[in-house]
Amino acid sequence: MFENLSDRLERSFKLLKGQGRISEINVAETLKEVRRALIDADVNYKVAKTFTDQVKQKALGRNVINAIKPGELMVKIVHDELAELMGGDAVPLTLTGKPAIILMSGLQGSGKTTFTGKLAKKLKAEKSMRPLLVACDVYRPAAIDQLKVLAESIGVDVYTEDGVKDPVGIARRAVEYAKDNRYDLVIVDTAGRLAVDEQMMDEIESIKNAISPGEILFVVDAMTGQDAVNTARTFNERLDFGGVVLTKLDGDTRGGAALSIRSVVDKPIKFVGTGETLDGIDVFYPVRMADRILGMGDIVSLVERAQAQYDAKEAEELAKKLRRNQFTFDDFLKQINQIKKMGNIKDLAAMIPGVGKAIRDVDIDNNAFNSIEAIIFSMTPYERANPDVIKGSRVQRIARGSGRKVEEVHRLLKQFDQIRKMMHQVSNMGSNPAAMMRKLKQARQQQRRR
Repeated sequence: MFENLSDRLERSFKLLKGQGRISEINVAETLKEVRRALIDADVNYKVAKTFTDQVKQKALGRNVINAIKPGELMVKIVHDELAELMGGDAVPLTLTGKPAIILMSGLQGSGKTTFTGKLAKKLKAEKSMRPLLVACDVYRPAAIDQLKVLAESIGVDVYTEDGVKDPVGIARRAVEYAKDNRYDLVIVDTAGRLAVDEQMMDEIESIKNAISPGEILFVVDAMTGQDAVNTARTFNERLDFGGVVLTKLDGDTRGGAALSIRSVVDKPIKFVGTGETLDGIDVFYPVRMADRILGMGDIVSLVERAQAQYDAKEAEELAKKLRRNQFTFDDFLKQINQIKKMGNIKDLAAMIPGVGKAIRDVDIDNNAFNSIEAIIFSMTPYERANPDVIKGSRVQRIARGSGRKVEEVHRLLKQFDQIRKMMHQVSNMGSNPAAMMRKLKQARQQQRRR
């Protein structure tokens, strides 16, 4: 995400390279390029101009200490202003009332229904809430079925009324049903249109008045840029929503919506949707997003994604297996699935400081694990549990079953063996500090002999 903007900003900072200090002349040249970069990223013109004016005001007169170059100081100022432009601090959901009620709004195709499922899964897992999803999109074909499928996959209930074309009545009765059956969260999925129209706005405003939600979220496709900002303004005038959800942000190389929407509607971005899986949801942290735009990575978010997939009981079982050198292909599959749940591989790698720029032009296939999984699934349960028996005719059978070459199966077996040995060594060193010190000492002695 934001690749184009990141490249342009990096080039603009190079104008200050070699300068001894920040002056009105060289800062003007730099900020002209910054403003162009923002406008090319589909940022609102007034927002871009105000932003660069504020950066200029803060940059001029700042003393550049010996340890910091002018270009580095400018990056720091731009970083802080970018974070402020996007809201400064993360803003939490408003979950008040029994049950707490969240009303979803937005145009058709913005990802409203999918995000409803993502949010329900997140709140169920992190806050132990019992959600009830409400299907109020009675116009779009298969909208109710889509919500039912999503709900079933995450183990939550859906309130529907077959054949009823009264979204306001459905929403009202759903809230009463939630109260009677002790649900502590209601998420109402409403209908959208291909464009804003009066009938849609009247309908969703009536739903709002009927159920008095504690939180109203406006869901918008980040890739629509300024159109997203204009639509947000229209919805906010009627609904006075509490926050914005930017979907498909992982596919947005420009970033105009993320940088403009907070200033234009004066409402915080609360969540971003990344990827198509139901785990593809992140709280929006302006400071972290500014880090990523300026190529500084986002290691905190990467750790949080890893922790979200962490299971303490499974981790302890795995540690025992590693110490006994009993790591199997079934365990390997579990580790692959945990990585896949964390999101797009290239996006994850870009969260590591310095890596994003290095892999910008590298094509990383997000289906890279498919061939590995095909090979493993072509093994028998006995072979997966006992990798050392896979030789000769077994290799050939697995290659045929997976549709891969024999060489690929051999390569996976070799890589797996190396991984298993390394993890076994690390596990034993970690469980025995004295042994770890002895091995380190031996390694130093061998190094001296060489």
